[in-house]
Amino acid sequence: MTVRAFPPPPVPLPPLLVVGGRQRADAHFQDEWHQYREGRILRLDPVSGEVETVVRYTSPPEACPPTAPSVVFKSATLSGDHLYVCTQTEVLIYRLPGFERVGYLTLPFFNDLHHVRPRASGSLLVAVTGLDLVAEIDHGGELLAAWSTVGEADPWARFDRTVDYRRVATTKPHRAHPNFVFEHGEEIWVSRFEQRDAVTLGESQGRIAIDVERPHDGFLRGHRAMFSTVDGHLVIADLQRRSVERVVDLNRLSGEDRALGWCRGVRPVDDDLVLVGFSRLRPSRIRENLRWVKHRMGKRATAGDLPTRVALYDLAAGRLLWQANLEEHGLNALFSIHGEGWDDLDG
Repeated sequence: MTVRAFPPPPVPLPPLLVVGGRQRADAHFQDEWHQYREGRILRLDPVSGEVETVVRYTSPPEACPPTAPSVVFKSATLSGDHLYVCTQTEVLIYRLPGFERVGYLTLPFFNDLHHVRPRASGSLLVAVTGLDLVAEIDHGGELLAAWSTVGEADPWARFDRTVDYRRVATTKPHRAHPNFVFEHGEEIWVSRFEQRDAVTLGESQGRIAIDVERPHDGFLRGHRAMFSTVDGHLVIADLQRRSVERVVDLNRLSGEDRALGWCRGVRPVDDDLVLVGFSRLRPSRIRENLRWVKHRMGKRATAGDLPTRVALYDLAAGRLLWQANLEEHGLNALFSIHGEGWDDLDG
């Protein structure tokens, strides 16, 4: 007999793949770069209510810092039957439905990776957040191109190419903290946490301001990009016009007087429905990143109130339709959401 972990959603959804990680038992006493012990991918069936852990992953010692490394999956991309996912220092490729690992890359300049996405040409775009750059690499690990996300002509100007940054616990504070990288036509775009914007890399000099808060993840549909901000907003931008079309406040749609949590992963279902991921708020040594909590919620903002979860919103109706608690299934941080049978590159 199936024991339902959560009520079914009011609309049909395929099985969902949720990417993130399991925290250490003593995470509350650790800096961010020591908090996670294992990357995890969950398969969540909204119809049956079943949740299965399909991938549990720990980085090998040679690919991470020597002391209490943080191992967690950051934002992934599902293309066809391949899931491209990154840890802090590695890129892994899994073939569905059996989650057979068919690709693996780790390079000395990989530090605090946040997103990996295949290009139309077959190469990989990687947000190397720890070095404030975006890299293009082939499947053999050859570096094809690199772009600074802070406008430096030389992306290595502040970093030593002889250093193995996989062994460096953190390079914070970052100047840009690039997150979500994607290709639109001939342009490569990336969201920048610190500058609150999305910019093109290379010569085209495009920029879209995301003034409401710091962006973290996103999704591309046609010529529109949807970005999540950490305080619970969705920002929908037109890449052709290089402007924001709409800002949606998920705090209002949720009907909550508490902070929703770290808002990261976002995956539209159609023009109106969108899946959004939240991670439970926890103490952070980088206190400025939590200023939005106090600004928005005042004394009501208490870290730890709401669990790590995936939620479904109807933007047309302006309401929260459904959500599923994932912490009881061993996921403490959520970075991206994918649907079986959906292709993230098709939008």
